[in-house]
Amino acid sequence: MISLSNSENGTANSTAATKRLTRAIMVSGGEFSLILACCNSVERQQQVLNVLTEFSSADIHEILLSPATDTLYTAITTAIGATLPEALMVRGLESVIQINQLIISTNMMRNQFRKEFRFPLVLWINDEILCKLVWLAPDFKDWAASTIRFDVPQHQLIEAEHQAISA
Repeated sequence: MISLSNSENGTANSTAATKRLTRAIMVSGGEFSLILACCNSVERQQQVLNVLTEFSSADIHEILLSPATDTLYTAITTAIGATLPEALMVRGLESVIQINQLIISTNMMRNQFRKEFRFPLVLWINDEILCKLVWLAPDFKDWAASTIRFDVPQHQLIEAEHQAISA
C-alpha cells in the first residue's frame, strides 16, 4: 500500500516537475538562466528529456559530458559552436572524473556563462553534485532558482522506510 501511494506521488511530482522545467525554459526568453534539474537516475533523466523534446516547441539541444571533461564552459562552447539553441541540457556531470575541479572552474568563470550564453542552461545533477555545487560553487549555484527535483531525495526514502516500519 505504501509503495503504491509513493509511486502515485512520484508520478504526480514528476509531471509537476516536468511542467516547471518546461515553464522555466520558456520564461527565459533568449536570456541566460541557470536551471538545476536534480534526478538520481540517469534513465529517468533520459525519460524526461524525451518528453521535453517531443512536446516542447523550443529548440532544445543536449550535450553529454565525457568523464575527461575538465571545464564546463569549454565543453559547452565546443559542443554548440556558433549556434545558439533555445535551451541547452547538460548531462553526465556525475561521470566527470575531476568533478571538484570542474565545479570550481565553473564558479570562477561564472560571468562568462551570463555574457556568452543567451539561453537557459539546464544542468542535470544528482544529490551528490548538488551538494558539491553548494560547497564549491556557491556563487554560480545562487544564480539558479529553486532546484527542480525529479525523484525523491535518498534521505526522504530512508525516512519513509522508517515511518513504514514504525507504523
